[in-house]
Amino acid sequence: MNIQTSCIYKANLESTCRVNVNQGGTSSGKTYSLIQLLFTLAVADPMQVITVVGQDVPNLKKGAYRDAKTILARDEFLWSFFNVNETDRVMTGQNGSVIEFTSYKDAQDAKSGKRDYLFVNEANGISYEVYWQLAMRTRKKIFIDYNPNARFWAHENLIGREGVKLIISDHRHNPFLSKEEHDKIEGIEDEELWKVYARGKTGQIMGLIYRNWDIVDKMPDTYKQRWCGLDFGFTNDPTSLIDVRLSGGELYLDELVYSTGMLNNDIYEAYKSLCNGILVIADSAEPKSIAELRNLGMRIEPAIKGRDSIKNGIDILKRYKIHVTRRSINLRKELLSYKWKVDRDGSTTNKPIDSYNHGLDSCRYVALNQLLIKRQAKRPKSKLGTI
Repeated sequence: MNIQTSCIYKANLESTCRVNVNQGGTSSGKTYSLIQLLFTLAVADPMQVITVVGQDVPNLKKGAYRDAKTILARDEFLWSFFNVNETDRVMTGQNGSVIEFTSYKDAQDAKSGKRDYLFVNEANGISYEVYWQLAMRTRKKIFIDYNPNARFWAHENLIGREGVKLIISDHRHNPFLSKEEHDKIEGIEDEELWKVYARGKTGQIMGLIYRNWDIVDKMPDTYKQRWCGLDFGFTNDPTSLIDVRLSGGELYLDELVYSTGMLNNDIYEAYKSLCNGILVIADSAEPKSIAELRNLGMRIEPAIKGRDSIKNGIDILKRYKIHVTRRSINLRKELLSYKWKVDRDGSTTNKPIDSYNHGLDSCRYVALNQLLIKRQAKRPKSKLGTI
């Protein structure tokens, strides 16, 4: 093996504790480093069973499993040593060691199988009951990682206890980031968000804009209306495509696309495969992209903006009970981070921060074009008439 590693890799490798809690800010490289470590453990000893657990398969494919395939592709030895079963997401080494990438729907499901090593990726998206069942069936070491948006079961049941090591990391520990990426994270203006995402400190972010939401396992099969919201990005900011469904007077949101580097052709291909024929409401600041996508065959229209359109769109969304699918990890991260600006006196303003809002902006575009109309239509006319 000839891989470049970080201090996070070394800290976990040298740890003598059974449980290793990796709390890190955004882009700290904790997941990538832990996957590198799992490859090391698999190669070092034959017949090891290593389980990587995510909250669901789509998130594993976009996160830990993608990192694993990247590491394999970059190392000639690992590439020849491991055989990859894409269907089952299992990597089998020549020495019989196995790295499996999976998810569990509940604690009962987690009772199946035993392992030597366990890695729980994005642990704050997994219940403590599932973790406990997996931990009980792990013979050697356990690794978990997460962004510290707020306290959860790791803080209550693991950190500070005997046999548990806490490793806090941030973007400064990641040797693979560019200077521009480091500068962007370091330049987060909001102090609370800076502590969480630039320094990996546990937060309880105040002044959150949306509190009217919860998590559901899937989108409703029956609904009154369905649209998609589209926010354009490319290099640093992601393109986001969000499925928005109105069912029973409540909104259901599902993250379909959240990725950088997407050209308009890529966006259209994603649209065709994920929500073909559904009306898309897009950011009106990109008229050329909207025209190109319309010419390709997408049903698309620009968001109707105007004075105070950001606040108006937020106000509309806050009138609904919102349900977000469990797999929408980036959208959920935004909901836990998108907040009102604070003035010099520490008072909350009525202006939102301009970050952690790409998926939420997609939803806001739908609100401005479609949900405002429906709310106005329901408003009863005054019996006294107009003046």
